[in-house]
Amino acid sequence: MIELEHVERRYGSVVAVRDVSLSVCAGELVALLGGSGSGKTTTLKMVNRLIEPTAGRVRVAGRDVASVPGPELRRRIGYCFQQVGLFPHLTVAGNVAVTPELLGWDPARITRRVDELLVQVELDPSVYRERLPAELSGGEQQRVGLARALAAEPEVLLMDEPFGALDPLTRDLLQERFAELRRRLSVTTLFVTHDVAEALRLADRIAVLDAGRLVQVATPRELLLAPAGPAVARMVATPRRQAETLDALLASEPG
Repeated sequence: MIELEHVERRYGSVVAVRDVSLSVCAGELVALLGGSGSGKTTTLKMVNRLIEPTAGRVRVAGRDVASVPGPELRRRIGYCFQQVGLFPHLTVAGNVAVTPELLGWDPARITRRVDELLVQVELDPSVYRERLPAELSGGEQQRVGLARALAAEPEVLLMDEPFGALDPLTRDLLQERFAELRRRLSVTTLFVTHDVAEALRLADRIAVLDAGRLVQVATPRELLLAPAGPAVARMVATPRRQAETLDALLASEPG
């Protein structure tokens, strides 16, 4: 569903992404994992042409994205990011409806889709439809952002650190709800994160980037058991230590 073929992005003499090739199958969630400056967000944004590759090719559903005008392409690819970016003057319903309206959907269809999605992200339409973004908590705003990204029934969803600005309790809850929602919708997802635990929890496969290079693509289990090199080993060491600590604590509990 998503194919990156020898993709590169340069800024003058600086190479932000270097010769990345990656495929994401239909219905799969692949996490782009790496630290700051690893090239993960740049890679993501080349899929919907928010950033143009300097070299290489990107295809979505078999079609070269360079052959599709950027605005048209972005209307058919869901995009959810950390800052949410809700339009402050629009209601919750208005924000979710933006892309279907641009695509010329019938108003009745838009209303049904908005209410359906608000239910799926656990926001009661009768309560939240007419609220403005300023009246929502951070977690509620992120749910509206996810509903907006899914509104036009995209085959592909791009997510850039969507839960990174939330408190740990809210982040854990939304990760769980998102995992359930994605399984129901079977939407192909490319998910950027610097949080190893989040990638291990949500992804079918994890693509690790380091200094613009793709250094490993593996399932969560493979990544933990056989990290490809010292950089990946350091990355997965923290969640492994946390799991070992938790196991030790549980083992020491009486009874």
